[in-house]
Amino acid sequence: MQGIDSDDPRFSIANIKSGIVAGLVARAAELSAPCDGWFAGLRLGPAQFDGETPTYLSYRQAGQIIRRALRGLPGCGHGLVLGERQNIGHFGLLGLAMMTAPGFVEALRIGVRYAPITGAMMELALDEDAADGVGVIARMRSADPEIEPFLCEELFASSLMLCRGLLGPGFRPRWAELAYPAPDYAADYAAVFDCEVRFGQARNRVVIDRAWLQATMPAYNAASAQQILALCDEQMPAGQPKSEIVAVVERLLRLRLADNPRLVDIAAELHLTERTLRRQLQAAQTSFSDIHDRVRSESARALLSDQRLSIARVGAAVGFRDAREFRRAFKRWTGVAPRAMRPHG
Repeated sequence: MQGIDSDDPRFSIANIKSGIVAGLVARAAELSAPCDGWFAGLRLGPAQFDGETPTYLSYRQAGQIIRRALRGLPGCGHGLVLGERQNIGHFGLLGLAMMTAPGFVEALRIGVRYAPITGAMMELALDEDAADGVGVIARMRSADPEIEPFLCEELFASSLMLCRGLLGPGFRPRWAELAYPAPDYAADYAAVFDCEVRFGQARNRVVIDRAWLQATMPAYNAASAQQILALCDEQMPAGQPKSEIVAVVERLLRLRLADNPRLVDIAAELHLTERTLRRQLQAAQTSFSDIHDRVRSESARALLSDQRLSIARVGAAVGFRDAREFRRAFKRWTGVAPRAMRPHG
């Protein structure tokens, strides 16, 4: 069976939002199924996927967790269940960007282009020249027959809910093509998609009738659309890829930021020696101090937007007992004093 190439560095970049894994953890709770074992050896656990703060994973990590989840969860069709429960709100900025587009065809282009910011694990392409309609094509990043059906179920079902949120409950594809054999629960696909579903095809593709392309979007606003697309550009994961070890260190730092943790503390949490952790961070072209400063700077800027918090309290929240030390550090990080970051300050 083919799977993820562990030597390919692309699959070790922690740039996938944890929404799918969070959904599976919630599904396990619904079914009273244990899920701690899904995270064995990954320096992660179910508590990191509570749906409130996104945890970033590499494709390799996410694939391994999903594979274990599918083996452990009772029943089938979990991707259809998770996908059908989503709506525009679950898509965050991407959903808002599609709502403010001029029309549905532009919204589709935006959806395909910015799918990575939602945590999508499949690569999307739009075929606007297809003779039978407009096709949305989904490709696996690495051949993995064990998780491909789940990823297709979740992606196409959630995308259908998104399109119905934009166009109304009457939206339905012309048909869906899937590049794997029909499962025992194939009838569930037709019930969710409300169209013909063809299995064992050359590719994974959903075909949309061209008549839908003429639809206008409910909240079209040129100025808002431009601003939201700029935010989408900032969130694209390819911009600042992070290795797995960097993402883990960031997460641990955020959890203990007020305690001003040292390298030795984080290494102990990871059951590593200081030397090993330092070497791994060097291999990722960064250092503990660089990560620590960046996390403190980002957290401080977010906290400074709350006028109720004094500068001393903000400093304490990011690990400084002396407000003067915090002011000096903040100016070193950003070039300005903390007060300058205050709204209307």
